[in-house]
Amino acid sequence: MKRTDAGISMAARLSAAAEPVRLRMLRVLELEELSVGEVAQVVQLPQSTVSRHLKILLEAGWVTRRSEGTATLYRLVMDDLAPAARGIWASVRDGAAGSEAAEDVTRLRAVLDERRADSVSYFGRVAGAWDDVRAELFGSRFTALSLMSLLDPRWVVADVGCGTGNAAELLSPCVREVVAIDQSGPMLEAAKKRMEHAANVTFATGSVQSLPLGDASVDAAVCVLVLHHVDDVVAALAELRRCLRRDLGGGAALIVDMVEHEREEFRRTMGHKRLGFTADAMDDAMRRAGFKTRTYRRLPAEPEARGPGLFVAVGRV
Repeated sequence: MKRTDAGISMAARLSAAAEPVRLRMLRVLELEELSVGEVAQVVQLPQSTVSRHLKILLEAGWVTRRSEGTATLYRLVMDDLAPAARGIWASVRDGAAGSEAAEDVTRLRAVLDERRADSVSYFGRVAGAWDDVRAELFGSRFTALSLMSLLDPRWVVADVGCGTGNAAELLSPCVREVVAIDQSGPMLEAAKKRMEHAANVTFATGSVQSLPLGDASVDAAVCVLVLHHVDDVVAALAELRRCLRRDLGGGAALIVDMVEHEREEFRRTMGHKRLGFTADAMDDAMRRAGFKTRTYRRLPAEPEARGPGLFVAVGRV
C-alpha cells in the first residue's frame, strides 16, 4: 500500500528517523522488503517492539506497507518519498553505517537465505514442519553429534580453554581421549561435573600460552573463543603447534573466534584484548606460528545471535 506524504510535518519525519533503532530499520528496509518478524530477526528485538517502531515510521511517511497472505511487508522506497524527505534520508543514511549496521546486513543476508530456501523446494517450503517432526522424533542435536563420528576414533584431542566443557562433551564419544584444559578453576569444576560419567576425559589447569602437554602429544587441538583474550596470538598458536603430532592423519589446530568488530564495550565488560580477527590477520599469525597449511571460513550468521560474527580457522603442521 502506497501512502501519501500530505500533512506530514518535517519535524515528525526527523523525529521518527532520529531514533537509532528506527534508523537501522530504515537502512535494511531500503535494501529489502521485510515482514515484521524478519525485521525483528535482523535488529534482534521482540516483534512487539519492532511493530511499534514500524508504526511510527509508517505514520511519518518513511515506509510503505502491503499485505501478502497473512504477512504484512514493509519497505522504504526512495522514489515514494517527498523530495524533502529524500534529501533527509540521503544525508542521515550514512549515520547508520557503523559496525552495528554491518552486522544488521549480515543478519539480513541470513534471513534472505532462509527465505530463498523456503521457496526453491518442497522441503524448503515445509522446513518448519519437517524440522519440528524430526525434533519430536529424534531430538535437535543428532545431526551435529553424528557428524563428529567423522573424527578418527584413535585421536587424542586437546580442548584448550575448555570452559564448561561443551566442546569436550561433543568430542569425547568420538575419540580415544580428550584433554580439557582451562586456567579457571571454577570453569574446570563445571566441566568436570558436566562430564562426570565420561571416562575418557582428563582435566588439567593451564593456559593457551603455556599448555600442560608434552611435545607432539595430541593429534588435534580445538580452541574456541579463547584467542581474543590473548596478548601474543602468534606465541599462543605456536604453543598449540608444539603439542601436535602428525601421525594418524592428525596435526591440526581448529580455532573458532570472532571476526573483527568494533564493540569496544567487550574490552571493559569481558576483558577482551582483541576485537576479533580479520582473515588476513589470522592467516598471518598461523603462518608465523609455523602452520604449513591454513584455512579460514566465516561461519554462517544466525539471525538470533546477538554477538559479532564468528569464523573457523584450521592450521596443519
